[in-house]
Amino acid sequence: MIITQNIRLGRIVRGTWKNTIMIAFTCSMTYFLYWYFIQYHFEMPAIVPTILGTALAFFIGFNNNQAYDRWWEARKVWGVLVNSSRTWARNIILLPTATEQIKGQHLQLMKEYTVKRHIAFLYALKEKLRGSSTGEYKKYLIQSDLDIIKGESNKHNAILSLQTMELKSWRRDGLIDGFEFLELNAEITRFCDEMGKSERIKNTVFPTTYNYYTKMFIWLFNIAFTLAVAPTVGWRAIIFGTIVGYVFHTIHFIGQAIINPFEPIPTGIPLDQITRTIEINLLEMIREEHIPAPVSPINDEYVM
Repeated sequence: MIITQNIRLGRIVRGTWKNTIMIAFTCSMTYFLYWYFIQYHFEMPAIVPTILGTALAFFIGFNNNQAYDRWWEARKVWGVLVNSSRTWARNIILLPTATEQIKGQHLQLMKEYTVKRHIAFLYALKEKLRGSSTGEYKKYLIQSDLDIIKGESNKHNAILSLQTMELKSWRRDGLIDGFEFLELNAEITRFCDEMGKSERIKNTVFPTTYNYYTKMFIWLFNIAFTLAVAPTVGWRAIIFGTIVGYVFHTIHFIGQAIINPFEPIPTGIPLDQITRTIEINLLEMIREEHIPAPVSPINDEYVM
């Protein structure tokens, strides 16, 4: 996610120079085709690029709105996970009460591990959404839990099942009462809901026809605009066509850059930062000695 208010010119150039050259080349070829051939047969009516440009503006605006809706929904989902994770850790720490069989250091270790297992859930979910296999979640799970979920394709869902099993044992041993069990289980249900929303966004492909036809129509508009202004401004039609084409292509690119919010790109949701923030918060709550450092911005421009 981009965190700076001012984007460096170098980054803009690096991200658009190839497309700009292609636009300039297209406008140049269009102008020379007009100069040596088309002008002797017909002139492009100005109404054509006018209507096409207006239609494209609405179409690109619709695409970008839908892309931002996906991005913003993904951010809200992980905002809920942040708040619910803190609530989960607080309840795990404060609600269970000691019994004759489970008390003192034993109870404290059970609480701490249940909180750490939740951190493992978040890292497993992040890996699934990012399509990576770093195995960061493994450092927060004991070997017996790793053996249980080893054959599961959906590791994060399997970890939630382990949490539910843990709550059932706590209820059976008298560490929590029925009401507290329902409260804690409701948090697990909420985690499952947000997990499902994330997976839906990840697995629902934005219709490729929108992207394909939008790009095709932008190039068509670029050609039509250059042909329409060439009789009036001459070779300068190449410059004007390049500028106008750059604007349309860049606006379209902005929407495409956020259409897959979980991708590890500067415009995506900063899952690394969010999971690390939750990790730090939860480890501090259980008084862990070794706390990882926050995720640092890259070039002071964005966080992943």
